[in-house]
Amino acid sequence: MPDLLVAAGAVLAFLAFHAVRGFPTLADSNGDNDSLLRLVQVRDLLSGQGWFDPTQYRMGLDGGFAMHWSRLIDLPVALLVTAFGENAARVIWPLLLLFACLLLVIRTARLLAGPDALLPAAVTGFLALYFVNVFAPGALDHHNAQLALVLLAAHALASAVSSGNPSPGRHGAAAGLAAALMLAIGMEAAPYAAVACAVAAIAYLHGTDRGNSIARGFGLAFAATGSAVFVATIPVREWLAVHCDAFSLPQGSLAVVGGAGLALAATVPALNRSLPVRLAASAALAAVVAVLAVTVFPQCLGDPFVDLDPVLRRYWLSAVAEAQPVTALLRDGDYGTLAGYYITPLIALGFLVLRLARGERSPQVLVAGTFLAAAVLVSFWQVRGGVFSVPLAAIVLSAWIAGARARAAAGTGIGAQLSMVAAWLVSIGLVWQSAVVAVLPTGSSAAASANEPVASACYRLADYDGLAALPRGTVLAVSNLGSSILHQTPHRVLNGPYHRNNAGNRAALDILMGPPDEARAAIRELGIDYVLVCPGNAETKALSRWAPDGLLANLVGGTAPDWLAPVAMAEGLSFVVSRPTSP
Repeated sequence: MPDLLVAAGAVLAFLAFHAVRGFPTLADSNGDNDSLLRLVQVRDLLSGQGWFDPTQYRMGLDGGFAMHWSRLIDLPVALLVTAFGENAARVIWPLLLLFACLLLVIRTARLLAGPDALLPAAVTGFLALYFVNVFAPGALDHHNAQLALVLLAAHALASAVSSGNPSPGRHGAAAGLAAALMLAIGMEAAPYAAVACAVAAIAYLHGTDRGNSIARGFGLAFAATGSAVFVATIPVREWLAVHCDAFSLPQGSLAVVGGAGLALAATVPALNRSLPVRLAASAALAAVVAVLAVTVFPQCLGDPFVDLDPVLRRYWLSAVAEAQPVTALLRDGDYGTLAGYYITPLIALGFLVLRLARGERSPQVLVAGTFLAAAVLVSFWQVRGGVFSVPLAAIVLSAWIAGARARAAAGTGIGAQLSMVAAWLVSIGLVWQSAVVAVLPTGSSAAASANEPVASACYRLADYDGLAALPRGTVLAVSNLGSSILHQTPHRVLNGPYHRNNAGNRAALDILMGPPDEARAAIRELGIDYVLVCPGNAETKALSRWAPDGLLANLVGGTAPDWLAPVAMAEGLSFVVSRPTSP
């Protein structure tokens, strides 16, 4: 009960914080394209578009393209929209997930350090969740749901391996359910689903009743949930289709084979007689899964963007911040983000290493450490891994703070008190980020961009009122504005920041970066009705820099070709919509 009350109180305070400021994130997306497009997808669903049809018809070339997102997120958002309206749904959904995540952080920390971890987990956990910035009102992207499922899997497995737990199978099943759902929602969570599978497999190798119960519960739930999601979200005509960027036949079949195989191994007495037998059974199951993946779905073992147009890879994917490695932050001098995302997870890993070196090898600590280590490795590969590593680090660091508080309470010297204060300070990512930005105020591109007027990037939803009033047509703009246009207007757009819109995105780049005298024919051929220019947007600046003689650079510089006539401008912005004139 205290855990529930503390988590609820923190979420209510978070809600009040946004309410007294007038819910600014509902009026200004600040570039959160995915949340805006998620609501567009939900609107389409509620307007009658089929459950099994994820096509976004208003983006790309004629006919649109099928989004790789799961309907599993559309469903709860659609229910909330139906019950309470769009704005209420945009507030309620992320707050529900924030509550779930904070509660899981607190309860997992208590598994590691007992009741004394409640306060440290509540404080560091809340600040960590606030820092990763996926719970603000309006955040409908799937990363917050994936984070909740990762935390659920970690908590369930840490509970299952705890010696005092009377129902390890039930917790193993909860972890299997969470692992399958996180995989179904998006491939970004595949590493954490793999960690959950590995922990369940190791439990089977232990050969105890507890270990078998965990593996059996996990395997059955993983296979059953994977099967249910496959049938519930994929149309029959697509059951044999292979999509490496979304839940489809490869992911579903591996979940069923792997989960059912693990459950079978943990159930059959002949496969539990000795450690060599269990090792052989595990190796056989791993071989079956590997052969299935390599021989039937080899294309899904390589680069997930292998089909992406080379031009888009160079001029679009290379600029997607969350998909860049940690070296990109160093290259760009973004030391504030670097400090916030990496210091506390590395400190938490160091703390775990010290505990292991001292012989403190409790199974729940090992489970938490395994999830954290995986998240840290992912964050070095892609920055977006920090969304998972920072909250997981808060769990481990809460245990450290709890121990420091206990020593300070028992001791009489100043040293114990200073150690406790130090443990608090170094466990909060916002402290590290603020310190680094204060020392290197010009070294962080993120800090520098934060000083620019937000409106100059054209992310305020009200900026599109003028465009919305124009007769319905097709708009050409930089991809970062595509979701805003769909969300706020009845128009369709040629491009947006989504890799499946290969043809539309490439056509838009060719026009915007190509010579103005060649753009007119392409615009006429594609049926473009409006050309929207926002000079303050980061993508506009980048494309203008890369193609200084291109159409976009000319428009930004005020040199518009005579076949483009301005028809609308957003008040207070360098935001111009032009309409091609007749030849």
